[in-house]
Amino acid sequence: MEVLAIAKQNEVQINEQITFENVMVIGPNGEKMGIKKIEDAQTLAKYAGLDLVLLNSDPKNPVCKIIDYNKYRYEKQKQVKEAKKKQREQNLETKEYRLSVTIDVGDFETKLRNAKAYLEKGHKIKVAVRFKGRQLAHPELGRDVIMRFANRLEDVADIEIMPKMEGKSMQLFLAPKKVERKN
Repeated sequence: MEVLAIAKQNEVQINEQITFENVMVIGPNGEKMGIKKIEDAQTLAKYAGLDLVLLNSDPKNPVCKIIDYNKYRYEKQKQVKEAKKKQREQNLETKEYRLSVTIDVGDFETKLRNAKAYLEKGHKIKVAVRFKGRQLAHPELGRDVIMRFANRLEDVADIEIMPKMEGKSMQLFLAPKKVERKN
């Protein structure tokens, strides 16, 4: 019951659902037709073969437009879908994978598989190698491990930020490859 009330609240009023006496009418081409009685506005809409849609339900200045309601609803749904898509793109996560200079082949392959699956979902990943003790004297070993990891993922990912040292760790950022759609 509550869901129906919310759905009706979000719906716009059309044709006979509009309860105002006088409304500002906008024509199908965007021209202002002036303030008219609701009956006259509905007659104009019927004559044009379109719907009278209430755009602004302000009691002082209600505004109606003569348009095709189904097309209007379709455009609104398209805008909402586009907004959700942009929101999803902004909410992508970054997953961190920690490797070591002396990582075993099995561990390396497992992390590689997991990272590939995560990248295919569209998320970014951060690959880090933490140096311990004397390993700090040889950062090139860590760079080799990171670059080997990145090279194995080059079919699904692009290097966003090249490896760089920060304190006792080296980091690299990978982003999923952009897929070009053919239309």
